[in-house]
Amino acid sequence: MPRRSEASETETETQIEAFIDKFEPEVASLIRQCRTEVRLMLPAAFELVYDNYNFFVIGYCSTARASDCIVSVTAAANGVGLSFYQGAALEDPDHLLQGEGKQNRFVRLPELAALRAPGVQALIRAAAAQASVPLVPGGIGTTVVKSVSAKQRPRRRS
Repeated sequence: MPRRSEASETETETQIEAFIDKFEPEVASLIRQCRTEVRLMLPAAFELVYDNYNFFVIGYCSTARASDCIVSVTAAANGVGLSFYQGAALEDPDHLLQGEGKQNRFVRLPELAALRAPGVQALIRAAAAQASVPLVPGGIGTTVVKSVSAKQRPRRRS
C-alpha cells in the first residue's frame, strides 16, 4: 500500500490535531486515546477524517470509501461514541449497541475503559470480520481528511 510523504503526513496530523483541539480538553484527550486504541486494533484500515457540521468523525474503513466503513470514533460537544456502520447486522449478546436505524448502531464512550470493555472489543472484531471488503492482513492504513464543513455546531458545551 503506498504511503504519503512524511511532510504530507505531518500536515494531515496537524490538521487533525486542530480539529480535536476545538473540544473541551477532557473530550479532546478521550478522542486521541480512542483514536490510538482503534488504530492499534485495525492497523490496516484507512482512517477517514470528517470535521462535519454535527460531528467530528474518524472512520476506519477497509478501502478509501466511506461506504466500506467498519467502525468510527465520533465526537460532539456532548461526548464521544463508537459508531458501527453495519451495526444492525452485528450479534450483540450483551446488548451494548444503541440506536434503532436500519443500519447504524453506536456505543457511548464516556471514558477509555468503555472502549476497552471485552464486549465492545468483540463488537469491533465482529464488525471487521463482516466487512464486505476485508482488511488487508499486515497492511498499514493511510489517514485521509475527507471533508471539513465551513459551518459547524459548537464543539464545546456552552
